[in-house]
Amino acid sequence: MGITRYESGSRTAATVLDEARSLVEPAYRSSLDRIAPPIRMIVGYHAGWFDATGRPSKQSGKSIRPALVLASAKAVAATEPPQGIAEAVAVELIHDFSLLHDDLVDGDEQWRNRRSAWSVFGERGAQLAGDALLAMAINEMAGRPGITLLSKTLAALCNGPSAEIESEHREPVGLDESLAMIESKTAALLSCACEMGAIAGGADPEQARALSEFGRHLGIASQLINDVLGIWGNPSVTGKPLYPDLASRKKSPPIARALDSTGPTADLLRELYRDVGRDHETLHRIACLIELTGARGWAEREADRQLDAALNCLTGVSADEATEDLRLLAAMITSRTA
Repeated sequence: MGITRYESGSRTAATVLDEARSLVEPAYRSSLDRIAPPIRMIVGYHAGWFDATGRPSKQSGKSIRPALVLASAKAVAATEPPQGIAEAVAVELIHDFSLLHDDLVDGDEQWRNRRSAWSVFGERGAQLAGDALLAMAINEMAGRPGITLLSKTLAALCNGPSAEIESEHREPVGLDESLAMIESKTAALLSCACEMGAIAGGADPEQARALSEFGRHLGIASQLINDVLGIWGNPSVTGKPLYPDLASRKKSPPIARALDSTGPTADLLRELYRDVGRDHETLHRIACLIELTGARGWAEREADRQLDAALNCLTGVSADEATEDLRLLAAMITSRTA
C-alpha cells in the first residue's frame, strides 16, 4: 500500500494522530494522576513517558484508538469538534490495560523495541497497573451513554485471549475459530472506539452501526497484517524478536489456514508444529513452510478485502469530507509497514 492512500492534500494520518494526541494525552495523564505513584510509574513506563528509572522519555504510542474515537465523532457531529475526549481516554486506558496483561500472559519480554513492563517491574506490578487502568476507564465513563458498550468490549477482550491461550495446546484449530478470536480482540476494541465516538458525536442508530462495522472490519484487517508481521516481520518494525507467534505456538489465521491445508508441505508443517522448538533454524523452516502453503498470500488478500469492507461502511454515514480522517487512519493502520 502506497503512502498516497493515507495522505489527502496537506492533511495526513500523522496530522490526525498528532491532533488526537494533543487533545487526549492531557486528559489521559490527568486520569492517571489518581493512581498511586508506584503504579503510575509502571503505567508511565508502558506508555513511553518514562524510562525504567523514571526519567522522562519521548517514546510514546501512536494514539490510534483515541484518533478513531475523535474521527468517528467528527464524522457525525452536528456541532464543532472535538467531541468524545472522555470516550477516547477510556478507550486508550482499556487498550493499555489489555497490552499490559497480554504481555504478561504471553511472557513477551520485549515491546516497542524495549523491555515490557512486567519484565522490568515484575509480574505483580504489571498486573496491578493493568487493573488500575481498567478501573480508571470505568470511572471515566461513569454515567455516560457508552458505558454499556465499554463493558461488552471488556468481556470480549477477556474471552479472546482466553480462547487463544487454550488453542495453543490443542489441535485442530480451524480458520473460522481463529478468525473469531481476533474478532474478540483487535476488532472488538476498534469497533468499540468507532461506535463510542459515534455515540459521543450524536449519531443516529444507523450511523452508529455503520461506524461500529467500519471498526470491526478495520480491526480484522489490522490484526491479519499484524499476524503476518508476527511470522515474517522485521524486528526493527515490530519491536519484537523474530518469529514470536511461532515460538509460542499461536494459531493465528495464517497459521491456522496453513495447518488446515493439504499436501506434503502441510503434512511436514503439522509434524514440525506439534513439537516446535525455539531454535532459529526450526522457526525459520516453519515460517517458510507456512508461506509455501499460500497462507501468507491469503492473509494479505483477506486484509485488503476487510479494508475495502470497512471503507464501504462509511458510505452513507456522512459526506466524504467528514469521514476523511477515518479514511486516512484506515490506510495508515493497514499499511504493511505500519
